[in-house]
Amino acid sequence: MSDEAAVAAGQAVIVFDGTCVLCNGWVDFLLRHDRRQRYRFAAMQGRAGRALLARHGLDPDDPASFLLLEQARAWTDTDAISRVLGGLGGAWMLARLIVLVPRSARDALYRWLARNRYRWFGTTACRVPDDSERARFLD
Repeated sequence: MSDEAAVAAGQAVIVFDGTCVLCNGWVDFLLRHDRRQRYRFAAMQGRAGRALLARHGLDPDDPASFLLLEQARAWTDTDAISRVLGGLGGAWMLARLIVLVPRSARDALYRWLARNRYRWFGTTACRVPDDSERARFLD
């Protein structure tokens, strides 16, 4: 399914930095905990990820934002993280309480982490999904 078809079909799509060790760990976490398989993934280094970032006004060559496309809307940074964790259900719904912290403060913290993630966590080759995960990735 193409990126446009996945979004049009109402599937939630997460665009992530495929070369970031922290970001790949986040995807691994979601693959383990997303029992309903509601999230699909696109590395921002791939064709679909780059196109989705550009379509939503984010620079594909400056991977500082996290993007969630859900219910015909685009969410970024801590709003996106809160929605993703809340979408897992159960106790993860408590993550939505982060909205009680002013967005300027939480997004500043997120951007600080994003700017330093390569130095603190390292980089790797772009994630290649195994056969059991392949359908969850756009390209």
